[in-house]
Amino acid sequence: MNLADALSGRAKLEGIQWMLRSGAPRRALRRELNALLLAPDMLGPCQLRYARFGPGRKLTAYYDALIHEGTEGYCARPVAVTWGSDGNADRHHGTADLAEIQTEAVSHGVAAPFRQLVADVPAWDMHIQVSPLDARIPQLVRLSDPRYVRDVVAGAYAASEVAPDQAPASRYAVTSIRYRPGKRHVLRYEALDAAERGTIFAKLYHSEKGARVFRVATQVAEWLAEYGNGVTSVRPLAYLAEDAVVLYPRVFGRPLSERLRRPGHGVAQCLERAGAALHALHRLPQAAVDPLRTLDFAAEIREVERDVAHIPALLPTVGEAIGALLDRAQEMHEQLPQEPPTFTHRDFKCEHLLVTPGGLTLIDFDICALTDPAFDVGKFLADLRWWFAAYNQEGLEQAQEQFLAGYSPGAPEERLIRARLYEAVELVKMTVLRARLFEHQSADRTERLIGRAQAVMNNLQLALGLPGPLISRKGPVGSSGEEGRRP
Repeated sequence: MNLADALSGRAKLEGIQWMLRSGAPRRALRRELNALLLAPDMLGPCQLRYARFGPGRKLTAYYDALIHEGTEGYCARPVAVTWGSDGNADRHHGTADLAEIQTEAVSHGVAAPFRQLVADVPAWDMHIQVSPLDARIPQLVRLSDPRYVRDVVAGAYAASEVAPDQAPASRYAVTSIRYRPGKRHVLRYEALDAAERGTIFAKLYHSEKGARVFRVATQVAEWLAEYGNGVTSVRPLAYLAEDAVVLYPRVFGRPLSERLRRPGHGVAQCLERAGAALHALHRLPQAAVDPLRTLDFAAEIREVERDVAHIPALLPTVGEAIGALLDRAQEMHEQLPQEPPTFTHRDFKCEHLLVTPGGLTLIDFDICALTDPAFDVGKFLADLRWWFAAYNQEGLEQAQEQFLAGYSPGAPEERLIRARLYEAVELVKMTVLRARLFEHQSADRTERLIGRAQAVMNNLQLALGLPGPLISRKGPVGSSGEEGRRP
């Protein structure tokens, strides 16, 4: 096995797993991380969290490097590693910019125990970035400094309509929750001297998108407070334009996805409430959230195609199946009744619904748009299917029915039909995006879930009596074939 075969996709999924799991690449990464630290023997285990691959271009992996610091044990430091000729998203900024950012990180006291936060390793075509380095989002450095955070939070509370009388803490601990250089970051600010003053989450952006997210999240919070049927949404504290950051108060609750491990009466009520709240969201006046981008089915298919572009190289048979499914989805969509776009959350899933003592709280408004409301319904149905498969749990159909029972009163029947089409397409998308490429079982799990997406498509086609062959990984089958009758 070698680097060129792995990055080109010629070695298929085994090549990616070799890059992420085998001895030589891992030793090279640890050697470079050790060289960046102030002293030897500080580096502990490096925990791989997520990886993405683009055939012929780059492999990106995100780690938590555990750093030993004196008697305090280990602390986790996020690290992003890319392999590939265009793997360094920051090269176009120039080394001078990176040097300035590193100098700023040192002055803010957020670089230690690293001497440097970036390294290039030509022998492995590898680029390493350590948090809080990001040339595209340079404000991450100062927003990782507890002293700067104290002032930022104080100003946010003073200007906030949510908690204007809340006194900020004098000291905060800063933890990186998500480190995605060039894309997005999430930080947690935890008060150290007064627990009752709570925890704040900061979402950083590289554009004016944060202002739009703040405005939409505020409008949604107000709308659901009146029409949410027991479901609320987190209302942001403030948007700070100078730092392009949105601050949110902590919501005490567990993701609905965790509750699905042992679904019972309480979960059934949550699912029904989620459906009712989503229906209320789809009635949110467009004027309240304009301007938002407008997306159609073709745009969604193009996005899915981009997200799954690496699959034909890693898993050729699965790639063929996905291609056939997406082609058939476009054909079927043209045969279904349509309706005008409405406000949609576009990331309405179980992880973004927190079960709290008072009910459900919806979070994350980064990709809201105007589109077919069936998209949100289908995505949630696909998300339920994904989680029930992940937990090897029975009762999926009942859970989907409970959600639809909350959503469907007053919803057009045609919308629910299109939702099943979106369910198949979104199950493909989330299966690929959530695949843990470094796990030995990832190929089997991906193939199994794509098969379930095919079954959803085939069952919809048979239920509607639409013409055309059914789809399978073995090619088209007749309308009486077994593929269309799989549960």
